[in-house]
Amino acid sequence: MTTQPKLAVNPLLVLGVGIFAISCASIFIRQAQREAPSLTIVTWRLIFAILIMSPFVLSTKRAELRSLGKKDYVWAMLSGVFLGIHFATWISSLAYTSVASSVTFVSSAPIFVAIFAPIFLGEKLTKLLVIGILICFVGGVVMAASDACYVAGSWDCPSLATLTQGQAIYGDMLALTGAITSAFYMLIGRTLRPKMSLWTYIYLVYGAAAGLIVIVALVVQTPMWGYSWQTYGYILLLAVVSQLIGHTTINWALNYLPATYVSLTVQAEPVGATLLAILILGEFPTWIQVCGALLILVGIAIASIRNKSGSA
Repeated sequence: MTTQPKLAVNPLLVLGVGIFAISCASIFIRQAQREAPSLTIVTWRLIFAILIMSPFVLSTKRAELRSLGKKDYVWAMLSGVFLGIHFATWISSLAYTSVASSVTFVSSAPIFVAIFAPIFLGEKLTKLLVIGILICFVGGVVMAASDACYVAGSWDCPSLATLTQGQAIYGDMLALTGAITSAFYMLIGRTLRPKMSLWTYIYLVYGAAAGLIVIVALVVQTPMWGYSWQTYGYILLLAVVSQLIGHTTINWALNYLPATYVSLTVQAEPVGATLLAILILGEFPTWIQVCGALLILVGIAIASIRNKSGSA
């Protein structure tokens, strides 16, 4: 990583703003889901983000966009496809499972990065990564069991056949799919980011994600109009706060802070989202969910450790 100039603003402060912004996403989504289907929400989220970005990027980054090779565009498009699938599956998961479970499962993406990095990037899988993955697996089983079983001082679980058909389990699996596709998005981004500026990179990736989701929405005939201004307002907040501010500031922080540290601190999202869900939605996690979430966060923290120098 090249040496960056001194900044007038503390990168830690910027990173904190980014984490808070992405923690708000599940709240905006839940509010919008009162009227709009999940696919409608993700489609408008990406459209709003691209419309807001276009005047700035096309006026300042046109030369850079022209200088990129075909291979860079192909990889950026593929990264966008994974990002689009990530948004679609994770946002859909919030219609079936709790905020606490959804954001915890989707935040396990660094674990899948650790699994796939040796294959695609040639990175070694350390003992700490293996330990972290195992702890996350146990935490995921606990979270899934909590969503499928009614706990009121004792367990009351359905049969295995019924268990695998529960709505909460389906939501958890959607969120897990979101984590896996997010991992591939990050793996590609790790290769592309050094080749282009932040705004060029996210513009291409967000644009590809928007294109994919718009096509899917047209094919399945998802209704895009007829909702209240309040619903569109929540989706606009999702695009501006969680995507343009949240995702962009986190990508920006990677240029000034160790990737390991950024990856670790971003995992505070489940905590922030759960606290916001308690305050705004009145949605309290069960003690089983809390235990499962803590296990996953501990596993992610252990798996995110590299070395003392903080290199990724």
